[in-house]
Amino acid sequence: MVTLPKADWRTRPGMKRLLSALDADQGASRYVGGAVRDSLLGIPVSDVDIATRIEPDEVVKRLEKARIKAIPTGIAHGTVTAVSGGSVVEVTTLRSDVTTDGRRATVAFTDDWREDAARRDFTINALYADPVSGEIFDYFGGLEDMKAGRIRFIGEPLERIAEDHLRILRFFRFHARFGQGDPDPAALAACTARANDLMALSRERIADELLKLLGMPLPSPTVAIMLDRGILRPVLPEIAASAMASLDRLIAAENAAGIDADPLRRLSALLPRDSLLAEKLAVRLKLSNRARQRLACAAEGDLAANPHALAYRTGMPCAVDRLLLADRPTDAAELKDWPIPKLPIGGGALVARGLTAGPKVARTLRAIEDAWVDAGFPTGDAFKAIVAEAMA
Repeated sequence: MVTLPKADWRTRPGMKRLLSALDADQGASRYVGGAVRDSLLGIPVSDVDIATRIEPDEVVKRLEKARIKAIPTGIAHGTVTAVSGGSVVEVTTLRSDVTTDGRRATVAFTDDWREDAARRDFTINALYADPVSGEIFDYFGGLEDMKAGRIRFIGEPLERIAEDHLRILRFFRFHARFGQGDPDPAALAACTARANDLMALSRERIADELLKLLGMPLPSPTVAIMLDRGILRPVLPEIAASAMASLDRLIAAENAAGIDADPLRRLSALLPRDSLLAEKLAVRLKLSNRARQRLACAAEGDLAANPHALAYRTGMPCAVDRLLLADRPTDAAELKDWPIPKLPIGGGALVARGLTAGPKVARTLRAIEDAWVDAGFPTGDAFKAIVAEAMA
């Protein structure tokens, strides 16, 4: 019998009280999904999910009776967020899909564990564990697939994709994280055949999955497969197969500089060096204003010889992005612990020194700043000399 290993998350504050409220000792509730999978793989667990036979309204009543905060985050679909002793756990009633349209599902609640497992996407995500004994329940061969590094849909891949089109992108993300070797042939064929289904999804959901994929330690092999198969072409036609060389160079530069992977920077590597195009794509994906500005800035590609001057002019994130995209890891590494300095003088100080307020102050201040940046941000007498020369 395979059992769940001991792990810190199983003894988080409030977990015992929560399991008691959900009758885990009587078999009514089990751990499910990522926490089970990741614990078996020996990797850190962040989110914890519990599946239960108890219906949502009763879950809320039990949590409140046990003085556990219950948030009805998705109660229509059976999900209640429990906050117990500072631990946040999603509790979802066992369910089956009644109808699906590729974006959302109408569900019915059930008490059948296998039926609940059958509606999940991949075999490795349909593993359950008894919180008391640790016994693993595997209805569709997830343990074997996990050992083999194989991401496999539960049931017929085309049907599972028809139920939720986002599963196309999730398949590749999970392959990038857990897969070994070539993707499952049936899953890959289905994703390729149904790539146009992605057009029915909100761009926010597409962006979220794509950025999660690009944030993986080594997404390149998987992204290359996606581009070769035309998976992203319907929703992101700006990304061409030739972009893989740029992504590979960037990842190598990140590693050489000792700078953490960044999904926005990696998305920029897949795009042409065109700031207007990058900004339009960011708007279409409904990225934040900050992300939109960063993509546009990185795409401009204008580089100063001095990386510190570049960081001062464009801001640290954009400077690091441009340098790494230009395959200058040594220069990017110089910026890691460098605080961007502030110009040591303002317009008021120039007026106090005798300049007449107005355009001349602005021009002089700009001349001082340019000379200061070009000189490497000096202080003391060296800076005073720059000010004196600009005011002469």
